[in-house]
Amino acid sequence: MSRFSRYISKDNKMLFIPYITAGDPNADATVDLALMLESLGAHAIELGIPYSDPLADGPVIQKASIRALNSGMTLERAMSLVPIMREKGLKIPVIIFTYYNLLLQLGEEQFFKLAKNGDIDAVLVPDLPFEESCLLREKAKVHQIPLISLVAPTTSVERLKKIGEASEGFLYCVSSLGVTGVRDEFHPDVYHFLKNVKSACDLPIAVGFGISSYQQVEKLSPFCDGFIVGSVIVREVENRIDQLAKDDQRPLAVEEIKRTLSVKLFGPFEAPNQNKGTESTAYS
Repeated sequence: MSRFSRYISKDNKMLFIPYITAGDPNADATVDLALMLESLGAHAIELGIPYSDPLADGPVIQKASIRALNSGMTLERAMSLVPIMREKGLKIPVIIFTYYNLLLQLGEEQFFKLAKNGDIDAVLVPDLPFEESCLLREKAKVHQIPLISLVAPTTSVERLKKIGEASEGFLYCVSSLGVTGVRDEFHPDVYHFLKNVKSACDLPIAVGFGISSYQQVEKLSPFCDGFIVGSVIVREVENRIDQLAKDDQRPLAVEEIKRTLSVKLFGPFEAPNQNKGTESTAYS
């Protein structure tokens, strides 16, 4: 069994997949944040690659990308952080979240070579439409690195079936139209949409965009297998940028972020103890 299928499984409900921006505010902080999120119960890490012209990212992650770019972060350098995370004990899968232009500049073959050598488990390219992803999807299969697909409430049932049949890993279900960011409400059709996704696909389905509280996760839990959280984490990082940038203050700042996220995302529920590999959360 691969590491990805061990951790990203319908048996591990609710899947907790946090997003962080590589290089925000620096490489060392990124490594420490990934390890902290695993200790909080993450089943996988989405490692976001900073990009100057993001299509799917809201203001919080856009600002994080600017900070990371100013620190010199690139796709290749971000990928080189994963072996460091592994050396420090990270066991869960790492998913590279990158826009296609960066992948194209590096070269698809070079990307998969680095991903394989760097112990990276999957890739997600939010601005590559399904119909234009065939060649990349074929290369991903050859290298046994799943290309994660995104679907939205506006995706037709017919198209859902096509995407579901061709996809690997899990389906990323966008909860709301627009860009990432904290929201109080989901798209009104989100629950009907998730039912359609489940009927069209045997893969685990995880919901992202706008999730920032355990109350939201509790509402979603009967309809999906996991949740993806980005902006609420990146905002906590932003609130402690100065401390995270300093070696002597970083451990305390990381611990503060962990405590805050535990309250916001799990509340009265017990966070999954992912160190055991197959624990479920109290949301199930």
